[in-house]
Amino acid sequence: MAENADVIFVGNKPPMSYVLAIITSLSSGNTKEITLKARGQAITTAVDVAEIARSRFIKDLKVTKIAIGTAEMPPREGENKSRMVSTMEITLSKK
Repeated sequence: MAENADVIFVGNKPPMSYVLAIITSLSSGNTKEITLKARGQAITTAVDVAEIARSRFIKDLKVTKIAIGTAEMPPREGENKSRMVSTMEITLSKK
């Protein structure tokens, strides 16, 4: 990943919190590329954030890369097996 790319980790907050983070990062002028990283159930939120930012707020924002994968998570308390969790990275860039 490029060193100038900002990374936003998507979690349990409302989607508009992450949209605001994208708008703030891009309007600061330092960066032209943002990467949204999410895993598990937060993947749907990350897709929503990318679409809201692209369609409603920043019209010249483009999805340049989507990477999917799987991460092995340690077992929860009381479990004895590790579990696999889906991961996704969405890279957005502004012209």
